[in-house]
Amino acid sequence: MQPKLAFVAIPLGLLLMTPPTRGDDGIQPPPEKTITEHVDFAPGGTIRINGSCGDLNVEGWDRPEVEVTVIKTLPYASKPKPPEQSTATLDQVRIVTEHKSSSELTISTELPSRHPAWIPPFTRHTTHSVMAEYEIHVPRDSRLVIQHGTGFVSVNGVAGDIDASVARGDILLWLPPGSYALDARTKFGIVSSDLDGTAHNRYLIGESFTHPDPSPAHRLHLRMGFGGITLKKLLPESQPPAAQ
Repeated sequence: MQPKLAFVAIPLGLLLMTPPTRGDDGIQPPPEKTITEHVDFAPGGTIRINGSCGDLNVEGWDRPEVEVTVIKTLPYASKPKPPEQSTATLDQVRIVTEHKSSSELTISTELPSRHPAWIPPFTRHTTHSVMAEYEIHVPRDSRLVIQHGTGFVSVNGVAGDIDASVARGDILLWLPPGSYALDARTKFGIVSSDLDGTAHNRYLIGESFTHPDPSPAHRLHLRMGFGGITLKKLLPESQPPAAQ
């Protein structure tokens, strides 16, 4: 029995060892940069989000302003780059806000060009491995127009019209009670909905889910290339109380 006990003790000892924390033994956290911007914005206006990539989270709130927070991160590397080089790489992915009027705002993500190294079928622009996470708060009744590349798009508690297009990833909408005219389609993926509507398969790989509503309604126009679309109802008790 002694050999078996010795055999078991070795992996248990390894499991009980405390791994080095960030900063210990030369292990450094991935380079990261956070930017935050506040913009006064009239309720009921149109907010366009162009060229975003990574994780995009949009949440409705009761303030007459838009808050944009973006966390840009580089992946972990066994041989970290000098800080100034990492910062320069992170800065190449730019977040630009354009406040065209009190009721129209554009939030654009600008990527560096591959030129002169661009070769098809790669895109003309690249993230240089920069990962982005967007946290955007908007007035609840804002109208959203989203053009997203690859990644996850979540919209929570926005009661205005939503027009969202994603190349690859997932769309998740948490919708407040109301009447909705719905047109959701995927090229490769499924549509899952708590809302009323009619589903149609497209060539066994894509799906459409529609619900025409002749009465005044919020309109949802959703397009997904490769991935899924999920529509969930927000229960009244799960919504925050209105601002006094």
